Amino acid sequence: MSKLVVNGSRRLSGEVKVQGSKNSTLPILAATILCSDECVLYNCPRISDVEASIRILRYLGCTAHRYENTLVINTRDMSRYDIPQDLMHQMRSSIIFLGVIIARCKRAKMSFPGGCELGPRPIDLHLSALRQMGIDITEEHGELECVAENGLKAAKIALSFPSVGATENIMLAAVTAKGTTIITNAAREPEIVDLADFLISCGAHISGAGEGTIIIDGVEKLKGTTHSIIPDRIVASTLMSCAAVTHSDITLKGVIQSHLTSTIPIFEQSGCEINFDKGVMKISSPYKLRGAKLIRTMPYPGFPTDEQAPIMSLAAVSDGITVFVENMFESRYKHVSELCRLGANIKVEGKVAVVDGVKRLLSANVTALDLRGAAALVVAALCAQGRTEISGIDFLERGYEDFEGVLTNLGADIKKV
Repeated sequence: MSKLVVNGSRRLSGEVKVQGSKNSTLPILAATILCSDECVLYNCPRISDVEASIRILRYLGCTAHRYENTLVINTRDMSRYDIPQDLMHQMRSSIIFLGVIIARCKRAKMSFPGGCELGPRPIDLHLSALRQMGIDITEEHGELECVAENGLKAAKIALSFPSVGATENIMLAAVTAKGTTIITNAAREPEIVDLADFLISCGAHISGAGEGTIIIDGVEKLKGTTHSIIPDRIVASTLMSCAAVTHSDITLKGVIQSHLTSTIPIFEQSGCEINFDKGVMKISSPYKLRGAKLIRTMPYPGFPTDEQAPIMSLAAVSDGITVFVENMFESRYKHVSELCRLGANIKVEGKVAVVDGVKRLLSANVTALDLRGAAALVVAALCAQGRTEISGIDFLERGYEDFEGVLTNLGADIKKV
């Protein structure tokens, strides 16, 4: 198994282009199944979750070719409607293929998804919504069998929670369904807007993406298109954390400022100076960081749960106490015990984590247990004194493209071995 070896306490400098968004690429790759001809996607990150989606597409009979960060997908000859267990278990978001396969084939068969263990993240919202659209769903022996003999029909769907995945699955099923589908309490994330932009470019009729109500008028079919994936706001935030804990000045290119509206104030409270100019962000960190006091994870436009772990590493070396309240997932504090091995002072009680900042972290051997926790350990290792070894980096590679290479180019002493 590979691991990262980090010699910490080195300042960073330079500039880096932020990779394409993982959470945008995955549903858009699934959406290509709805198109009758070729789709070209730019700015697709080279990460294991994207590669897992490509394997699913190829299993289904589609073609997928990569040219650096460009993917060319053709689903014209798709010949299967099932996804085997080994492919489904490679990532939690594989459930996003459910709506598109049913829309294309009027049936689908797959097992429950895998990926990071973040506690209960049920797909009940997905299944309830799809049932309202005329799909007969049977759940037996860990598998889903779905049939829509008469095709999909439009529905008025009120989500009890603004789930990103459920909103995406409904959108994908609805774009070729008969009639007008209305989603209320829809997720508002930038990735929802990016998916809608892709589908509209393919000929879909969608309004309200990025707002609480999304209206979709079904069309008979979609055509191929070209589309550029938005930058990854979580990766941007992680790089900002790397700069902050190492008291560094770095420049991030290709950043969308509006996507970071809940994140930027956290860094400004810590004492960082942030400047934007036409998609370029410069962040300068002070020698002494301040705690952010209170951070609550919430659905967008609130503070994202995916940023909680990397920013906890920032809080761990900031002056004062920062309180985190995790409102999204139950098992999102797995990184805490490993940060404590590095010398952090963190206490967890239920969904609350209290971080009392320390003057310095010291190196240790640590293990990542999920994607964002892995990023948090890299952030912490960059400022820890001595040599830190991080195992479990296959989690990191699910969402960060060549992260050790990016950090090395900024001056970090980090190697994959």
